[in-house]
Amino acid sequence: MSNPNAYGAPVSDTAFRKTWDREEYTKKAAEDEAKRKAEGKARYEAKLLGKKYHAPVDYSALDDTTARNKRLDVASMVGKTMLVPAGAGMGKRGVGAGFYCKDCDLTFKDNLQLVEHLNSKQHLIATGQSGEVKRAGVEDVRMRLRMLSHRKRVREEEERKAWQLDLGVRLKEREEADAKEREEKRRIRNEKRRKVYT
Repeated sequence: MSNPNAYGAPVSDTAFRKTWDREEYTKKAAEDEAKRKAEGKARYEAKLLGKKYHAPVDYSALDDTTARNKRLDVASMVGKTMLVPAGAGMGKRGVGAGFYCKDCDLTFKDNLQLVEHLNSKQHLIATGQSGEVKRAGVEDVRMRLRMLSHRKRVREEEERKAWQLDLGVRLKEREEADAKEREEKRRIRNEKRRKVYT
C-alpha cells in the first residue's frame, strides 16, 4: 500500500470513479434497438401502402383543443424588410423569409399556408392539443354569455366616456383616479417600511 495523500486516502485508491452497470446499459441499448426496428418496419409498411408514416401519439396526455383567444396577426409583417441567412431559403424547415411557426420550426410563404398549418393536426400536437374539442355544456354557454355581455358593457362605457365632451368632468375623473393611485402607492410604501422595521 502506498503512502496516504493529504486527505488520508491511499494514493492508488480509485473508488471516486463512476462505476457503470453494464447489464442496465445493455438492456437499455437492446430496448432502443427494438424500438428503432419497430419504427423502421412501420415506416416501410406505410410506404408499401402508399401512406405517410406518423409516430403514435398518446392523446390522453394532451389537452382538448380550444378556440384561439386572440386574432392571428398576419398583417403586422406587411412592408417590413427581414434579413435571412443565405442557407435558410431552402424548403420549409427552419427560419426563412415568410411566416415562421416556432413550435414546429417551419416557414410558410403566405398567410393561407400559415393558417392551414395552425389548424393542422401536426401543429396541434406540437402545441400540446389533441385536436378533440370538448362539448360545451349549458353552464359553459351561460358563463360565455355572461362574459360577452360584461365585455360589451365595459366597451360601451368606454365609448361613452370617450365621447364625453365636458372637459371639466373628464379632468375631475382623471384627478380622482390619480389620487387613488397615489394613495395606493403610499399605502404600499408604508407597509414595506413597517415590514423593514419589525
